[in-house]
Amino acid sequence: MRTFSYPALLSYGLFGLPLALVALPIYVYVPQFYAARFGLSLTLIGTALLIARILDAFIDPAIGLWIDRQREASGYRRFILLSLPLLVCGFIALFHPPQDSVIQPFVWFLLSLMVVYLGFSLATIAYQSWGATLTQERSQRSRLTAVREVSGLVGVIIAAALPGFADLGWLMLVFIASLLATAILLLRHAPRPEYAQPRLTQSHGSFAPFRNSRFRWLFAVFMLNGIAAAIPATLFLFFANDRLGLPQYAGLFLVLYFIAAALSMPLWVALAKRHGEQRAWLISMCLSIAVFVWTYTLASGAGTGFALICILSGFSLGADLALPPALLAAVIGKAGHIGSHEGAYFGLWSWATKMNLALAAGISLPLLERLGYVPGTTDAQGLQALAAAYALLPCLLKASAAALLWRSPLNNL
Repeated sequence: MRTFSYPALLSYGLFGLPLALVALPIYVYVPQFYAARFGLSLTLIGTALLIARILDAFIDPAIGLWIDRQREASGYRRFILLSLPLLVCGFIALFHPPQDSVIQPFVWFLLSLMVVYLGFSLATIAYQSWGATLTQERSQRSRLTAVREVSGLVGVIIAAALPGFADLGWLMLVFIASLLATAILLLRHAPRPEYAQPRLTQSHGSFAPFRNSRFRWLFAVFMLNGIAAAIPATLFLFFANDRLGLPQYAGLFLVLYFIAAALSMPLWVALAKRHGEQRAWLISMCLSIAVFVWTYTLASGAGTGFALICILSGFSLGADLALPPALLAAVIGKAGHIGSHEGAYFGLWSWATKMNLALAAGISLPLLERLGYVPGTTDAQGLQALAAAYALLPCLLKASAAALLWRSPLNNL
């Protein structure tokens, strides 16, 4: 059995930190930056984000197919290298728009976003595909993805905390420095597959993985569970501000949530090693439902109760991050597609991850409006609708995902 040392795991997994570090500022800090600097309306900013995200999501399967068809002896390193200038230049451009009127701020914002998203997609699909080729041992799969996802959580925490102590220039420097440093570790010291990676000889399309029945099951579970997780993320600030009346503690709640997720990883890896990723993930879903449903009962000012829920639900988030990619690697291996089709699988996986956020907003926000909720309201009916959309709808979706996972042919992979 191939066993990875901790230095080998870190050489691979730490690249997840800058990839997570680049995502949060785009949704949290960049909109405020363009609104304050150029007076762009929130509608224009939201439109740019939506256009860039939709284009980005639908190009992911094509990127995965391209990686499969163009991969040579250098493996995935070539695509990681291609992604680096896109990520660096796009991120710098976002925070350094031209000061004159030669290029409209909206156009600059949209083009910069598209460059960043292209680099992010290329890096993410190649990076996750690389991980899938390294091992088919159950315990090692989970360790590998856990280190990668913990690194990502550290990146999210840094991105959330750093602007409270320094300006956005420091965030940019930390991102670039961590991206280059972890890329060097990845490209020079990360584990390589034990076998030669063959070139793809038979033609296949971007959606060929759907011919694999196990992938169809896993994809359906992943989408349902992802939407269930994305709805509270979309509504979190509304809930903290209007339902709980505790906007000043929103950052603390998020930090508790992500730290709990990071600390839970070793437990989920141990459970996956003993019982398999499917059963461990199912346990985490049941725990999440049992904990999060109580959010519906919280009254204004219930900071302690919500903090406890954040910690316990964050604990289950660790499984959501570590186990599905490990299951996907197992599904690819079971189909005999290791070394040839990983890009197509992870291209669709990346598409699903991004569409979960879009679908969550498309489901929860119109539903809230129809039920009478308006941001900043003190109306009891509106706040009750907010609590139902924030707490009950995600639990219903996660229960559906758990039922699918329980019935799926994903055990003993």
